[in-house]
Amino acid sequence: MCLLVVFAGAQAQDEPLPDLRNKKESFTKYPKGEIRDDLATFTIGGIDERLGKDPLQKLPATDFNMHSITFEGNNLKVVITSGTFDASKHKLNYYYDKKYLVKIDGKPYYGDYGSIPTTTIASVDVILNGKDTVALPAAAFTDLYHPEFTYSEGGTIKTHNAVYFSKDKHRMYIYMVNNEAIGKYEVTWILQDNKYVGRVVDSGIMR
Repeated sequence: MCLLVVFAGAQAQDEPLPDLRNKKESFTKYPKGEIRDDLATFTIGGIDERLGKDPLQKLPATDFNMHSITFEGNNLKVVITSGTFDASKHKLNYYYDKKYLVKIDGKPYYGDYGSIPTTTIASVDVILNGKDTVALPAAAFTDLYHPEFTYSEGGTIKTHNAVYFSKDKHRMYIYMVNNEAIGKYEVTWILQDNKYVGRVVDSGIMR
């Protein structure tokens, strides 16, 4: 009986973290076509399909710090900002006797998956001609946490994040690489003629 108890306890300690996140949003699940071909030119999830594809035009990052990033050029500005996560304002769903956090407000999430996040993506705004603002819907980023606007390499502050355009200029791709407990996750928000049409998310990259 004692051996059974010890064995059961060992199993409990090794209980794995279940990944409940939607795999249908990954690059490999995206339908074949022009958008998938564009995504393959810059996403890590699409790197196996990159060979032979020309890089897309890129909007430069003009300002970035620990709390926001701005891309600007050709009468277009894209601004992404962060916020602080307040656990008291959210419903938290745990797995295995509150060992792992797996859902926030009923949804699986990205960024420090398994534990309570500390930072959020507060807004993603596209500003046209200095006056018209296209704000991405909250559902496009409220399940994404721990944004990473900068990183240091050889003493130089850099960013993984970028904004890309399709060759016909009808599509815009807003791309971020953010932190996970292990490795990182990437998200690409897709806009067609300045209207949000969807996103692609892949986790477990850059481990």
